[in-house]
Amino acid sequence: MTGAGPTGRDGPHVFVADIDHPVLDADDHHHLGRVLRVRPGDPCTVGDGLGSWRACRFGDELTVDGPVVRVPRPEPSLAVGFALIKGARPDLVVQKLTELGVDRIVAFVADRSVVRWDDDKQAHHHQRWQRVVKEAAMQSRQVWLPQVDPICRFDAAADLPGAHLAELGVEPLGGSVHTVLVGPEGGWTPAERVGRPVVGLGPHVLRAETAAVAAAVLMTAQRHPRRP
Repeated sequence: MTGAGPTGRDGPHVFVADIDHPVLDADDHHHLGRVLRVRPGDPCTVGDGLGSWRACRFGDELTVDGPVVRVPRPEPSLAVGFALIKGARPDLVVQKLTELGVDRIVAFVADRSVVRWDDDKQAHHHQRWQRVVKEAAMQSRQVWLPQVDPICRFDAAADLPGAHLAELGVEPLGGSVHTVLVGPEGGWTPAERVGRPVVGLGPHVLRAETAAVAAAVLMTAQRHPRRP
């Protein structure tokens, strides 16, 4: 059946590998039972990250308590790319983009990027972001997990369909823009700008992580207009 996603009234939300025969992994079972203090028999919901979810009851083993509900993927698909930044800020960007409902997240290395990780560190962070995405989607009760691309060069990110570069002092983002790339704090180089469309995120100079979140807010707001 089709319908809406789970609400807070349904208890905590977690992801499982098999929506038809849901089983919590050990970490999620511990989190629900020991951290969130969910008691045996309390309601929870499980999802597969691919648009399906169902109600269950918590316990040593999950008890199925409702049919599988299928939620269509939101349209249009939205993507945000961001140049690598220092410290824990990339984790924050990935977390917030997930909470906002972005469908694809792409981290890339631009010409003026200060952060340049070797292959092992790139793989480590990509794996870490998969966990960040899962936790953020559980918290925000989403049924679709975003795609997190491996870290790439700018040219690969710029080849995303309909990609626009975030730039100061240009026309603001409108409903026809579905992919935005946010550059490093040193800005885009002339070579990166050549022949590529640009879009504005507001009148102020934003930190890189703020710009990525702003792009997501503006696009998701256009995808979900206010109802009369």
